[in-house]
Amino acid sequence: MHILHILNDIRELGNGIINVAVDLACLQAKAGHNVAIASVGGEYEALLAQYGVKHFHLDQSKRPLNLINAARSYHRLIQSFQPAIVHAHMMTGVLLAWALRRSFHYRLVSTVHNEFQRSAILMGLADRVIAVSHAVMESMQRRGIPIEKLHVVRNGTVGSPRHGVTEQPVSLCRPAIATVAGMYHRKGISELITAFEQIAPEFPEAHLYLIGDGPDRPTFEAQAQRSSAGDRIHFEGFQPEPQRYLQSTDIFVLASHREPFGLVLSEAREMGCAIIASDIDGIPEALDDGKAGILVPPADSKTLANAITQLLKSSDQLNAWKHRAQQNLEWLSVARVHSETLAVYRELLIK
Repeated sequence: MHILHILNDIRELGNGIINVAVDLACLQAKAGHNVAIASVGGEYEALLAQYGVKHFHLDQSKRPLNLINAARSYHRLIQSFQPAIVHAHMMTGVLLAWALRRSFHYRLVSTVHNEFQRSAILMGLADRVIAVSHAVMESMQRRGIPIEKLHVVRNGTVGSPRHGVTEQPVSLCRPAIATVAGMYHRKGISELITAFEQIAPEFPEAHLYLIGDGPDRPTFEAQAQRSSAGDRIHFEGFQPEPQRYLQSTDIFVLASHREPFGLVLSEAREMGCAIIASDIDGIPEALDDGKAGILVPPADSKTLANAITQLLKSSDQLNAWKHRAQQNLEWLSVARVHSETLAVYRELLIK
């Protein structure tokens, strides 16, 4: 099967959309399919080449003249590669593939990674729409996507081609509380800092590690500096191997206000962190409906602080939640994501 994935770029910056697509492309090529990615390029080109995944340069920057050039480049690409399936992971890609597909015979698949964006409705232009959680599927159905178009393929990271041999864990001050997230307000970073400030006096040895980067980082750094516990709040920036931090983390927190699935929860579970996360969108699914992690209301720093306190007060509880995180990990494998995605392709091609 000839499969083409369309992405804006394939940079190694912790973007979950890119990570999912790169994993898929590598496993599809390993299984013997002819696989290519079209994007502006990035650090993952080397990994893709190792798996025999072709890369075509395609600049989809949203400038009028550039979009015309992108359409011409895409047309030439399709003529050359002749995919049976085009799998678009971002909005511009699905529009481009949809607008030009009448001249060719491929079938179009999209994956909805961030359904909270208004423009996510455009992903419904595809012949089949993959939702990364049941919560996303239900949201897209409410927004008018026909149920017969929708399929759920939940994310997973266990066995990812992106994860090589992890180096030695980073030495963190313990007990270590950490998050791995983009520095955006919707990730609940402000509430996490507030919650840490509330628990800090009772646990003077605890430290908070914020792993990630983004446009709102200066705001969060200013908040941390004003905090009475600012000297124990560490901004670590983007880390290409967050597992090195997760291996030394006692409590992993994902305090998002919106989260279609939360790919990092799979990684935190695999590393054996006790997990506290928002009871919102696809997060409960990633945590086996609360069996693998503690669920708290989003945007509620007081309840979040109470949950952290309960774990720090009791080593038995802390260890129990670490153990629970690592149970039932099989379904979070990239092999399962690969298999279910291929099933969507095949069902579409036989119609």
